[in-house]
Amino acid sequence: MTAKIEASAPLRVDLAGGWTDVGPYPTDFGGEVVNFAINLRVIAKIMDGHIEDGIEYEFPAPRGSGLGTSSAMNVASAALMHPEEAGKPEALAERAFLTESLEGNLCGRQDQWASAFGGFNHLLFIGNSVEMMPFEPMNSAKNWLKRHLIIAFSGESRRSGEMQELVWGRYSDGDMGVIEGLNIIRGSAREMASGLQKDRRDLVVKSLRNVCEGVDLIDKSIHEPFREALDPLVSNGTVAAWKALGAGGGGCVAILCSQNGLGELKHAIEAFDWDIIEWDYEDQGVQLSG
Repeated sequence: MTAKIEASAPLRVDLAGGWTDVGPYPTDFGGEVVNFAINLRVIAKIMDGHIEDGIEYEFPAPRGSGLGTSSAMNVASAALMHPEEAGKPEALAERAFLTESLEGNLCGRQDQWASAFGGFNHLLFIGNSVEMMPFEPMNSAKNWLKRHLIIAFSGESRRSGEMQELVWGRYSDGDMGVIEGLNIIRGSAREMASGLQKDRRDLVVKSLRNVCEGVDLIDKSIHEPFREALDPLVSNGTVAAWKALGAGGGGCVAILCSQNGLGELKHAIEAFDWDIIEWDYEDQGVQLSG
């Protein structure tokens, strides 16, 4: 029989605070993110135990979808290449981050930490350090979010690196709109954490709306692929709030429907020719077997 060593790591949904985990913002101001892992996992495997023969990957969602597929891939790869660190998710997360950085990608650390640890995460980013805040959403809040949060793939992939370079170039030039937008996005993470921990659904909605406000300040094109379709649904009460996942500019969008808006939202998504991605919560982070 052919021996196989396999590692897997989950994708994530970034609810609030994304962008503020990317340098140099954590050094200048300190970043803050709330996210959670979902039960779609990137699988990395080697056959016959020979890492030099290369790693094969299986992806549960398109790359460039905004769900952190690249980071999950790198976390799973790190587990394969460093099995002695299988019980040290923070070490694997940092290895994955360094891999992406050395490849020349502008990226933050939230994706790797979510993929390595799984579950819900409230993360602080100060300089090059990551602090995991105590965070346990109420079960009633999680059940509500699961029923009402739809993840849709627009079919339009994007290159997050290109979007990152545009935004951080303006940041380096001292663009006050970008800085103000990032500060608003950072504040949305604290609102999101409070809303989920207290089952304050109004705060969850407010947080998502504030994310959109902040994102529009840093670059309106980030939400452009979704705005024309979703803004009318906000106006008629079908959708409470929405945000692009990942760097935006295409890929997936998270849509929080209103109490009675699920049926109409699904019908609208079908009309947009978008794909709904089925998901559930994932408590387990990176796993190694074989």
